[in-house]
Amino acid sequence: MSVVEPKGVAGEVVEPGTGPLRIGGRALRSRLIVGTGKYRDFGSMQRAIDASGADVVTVAVRRERLVNERGESILDFLDLARLTILPNTAGCFSAEDAVRVSRLGREILEGLGNAGASWVKLEVLGDRKTLLPDPMGTLEACRELVRDGFEVLCYSSDDPIAALRLKEAGATSVMPAGSPIGSGQGILNPKNVALCLELLKEGDGAYPVIVDAGVGTASDVAVAMELGADGVLLNTGIAHAQDAVSMAHAMRMACAAGRLAYTSGRIPMKKYASASSPWEGAISYIPGE
Repeated sequence: MSVVEPKGVAGEVVEPGTGPLRIGGRALRSRLIVGTGKYRDFGSMQRAIDASGADVVTVAVRRERLVNERGESILDFLDLARLTILPNTAGCFSAEDAVRVSRLGREILEGLGNAGASWVKLEVLGDRKTLLPDPMGTLEACRELVRDGFEVLCYSSDDPIAALRLKEAGATSVMPAGSPIGSGQGILNPKNVALCLELLKEGDGAYPVIVDAGVGTASDVAVAMELGADGVLLNTGIAHAQDAVSMAHAMRMACAAGRLAYTSGRIPMKKYASASSPWEGAISYIPGE
């Protein structure tokens, strides 16, 4: 299947009406951030990332995950000149472990000269069954990493108060979950996500809030963006799709469409129907005439 993409100056792909995503002092062209795990192989991952249009990708930085069983390094399949690597602390169940892994990620990316060296996507998980965030451990690790000079993009539950406390702790971006990691359930609690957006952006409408986790298909991305999220981070929804490259295209288009719909201002919902054409001036038919 071929996908036709709109072209801009010098063949650059244009995402109409979306504008850049600003995180800290950086402006990202794409509002979609994608992961690098769970793919069939590194080649599939590479093609899907290209199709997604993302310019930031997450990488789990534990040493055993950087090289596969064939001795191939994931870094050889990522265009480090174009992509910003966002190291994440996936698999950490304590603040101490998350801080250690964050520093390891910084060391690796500083050695590569990649712009993501000062970034970390912070995950401190509560248990292995739900993979929901540990709110206390996350807050503790966030404070420590901010003190250490990191720009922390912080995975959170969709609890608005928990999310607000992370912003107050200095998180560069808070990332409330749409649903449990890898579940594909989409945005389970849109009203909670909307409350997170309201509280986190109060007094600072530019504060970046990114929906993270649980995306199963393109419509989930569109819903998140239509709620007013600044971006979406996802992995499994693409990596485990039957056709990962086509799904990456779909996620990309949904992200752009959802953002454009949000900024366009949807019509209000009404209890009753509203005719598309006015009743006034309509031609009347009277039987017998």
